[in-house]
Amino acid sequence: MNLTTNYLGMVLKNPLVVSSSPLSHTVDSIRRLEDAGAAAVVLHSLFEEQIGFDSYYIDYHLTQGIDSYAEAISYFPDMQSYNVGPDEYINLIRRAKEAVDIPIVGSLNGTSVGGWTDYALLIEEAGADALELNVYYLPTNTEITGIEVEALYLDILTTVRQIVNIPVAVKLSPFFSSIANMASRLSDQGADALILFNRFYQPDFDLENLQVAPRLVLSNSNELRLPLRWVAILYGQIHSDLAITGGIHTSHDIIKGLMAGANVTMMASELLQNGVRRIAQVLNEVVTWLNEHEYESVMQMIGAMSQKHCAEPAAFERANYMKTLDSYRPVN
Repeated sequence: MNLTTNYLGMVLKNPLVVSSSPLSHTVDSIRRLEDAGAAAVVLHSLFEEQIGFDSYYIDYHLTQGIDSYAEAISYFPDMQSYNVGPDEYINLIRRAKEAVDIPIVGSLNGTSVGGWTDYALLIEEAGADALELNVYYLPTNTEITGIEVEALYLDILTTVRQIVNIPVAVKLSPFFSSIANMASRLSDQGADALILFNRFYQPDFDLENLQVAPRLVLSNSNELRLPLRWVAILYGQIHSDLAITGGIHTSHDIIKGLMAGANVTMMASELLQNGVRRIAQVLNEVVTWLNEHEYESVMQMIGAMSQKHCAEPAAFERANYMKTLDSYRPVN
């Protein structure tokens, strides 16, 4: 069975990529991911705050949990005993490239156009095969318009594209008023891939201590529906590759993502919960499913159930919404 797929200009041995998470904090961990069957690994993010401030300031704010960044910040090791600053990050890329054969994708997480984007070049020079831009911006100022937020994403992408020659992917937020238009503009601006969607962790209230508390909740398969729908809609409409992250836990999740039109599916929460051995298990199940349904390759199935190829394209739009509501029958 041919499991290869194309993503970010690379031929990957299968469509399962390990998304940005604490699983990539060390070379040994990255090696274990490769041994388990991962096609590529996105490193944990280098944050704008890590580049802009000294290590003590970073330690204080990360351990206080402000903003509850995506990528499971609560899983970070104690910052006093584990230095994950800019220099260590670049060194990790170099050592990982020497230790494994699978592609290594660097990740930058920031909110503005500034000096932190210069690290895109350092990530490229360290040997990264591609770069993922994780723009995590929460517009809380009532004076900031949606147009300005969109411009921020485009400006960051443009700045980075001018610096590096390696492929660049953008991790997209699900909160744009017109996701299709934003995806198209990012694609036209030079994004080699779009990753749907950035998963923002929300703060909770601690009622006993009357504090805002960062409580991590890992994803589940039900969260797949949102990116599944939009990948299926975008497939064939934009030039960029498509990736799904968030909600990928089982072999069926992977298959659904590919059939929607994703070039790859990204997994992290499942591995954090159940171990890296899950990579081999779900890939074996994908092979079994493909054989049972008489597919010869992964490429054959990509986009097979997208809106472009669906017998009922309206199923992705309002008609399906009304049909779903009408199908519900309350318990008597």
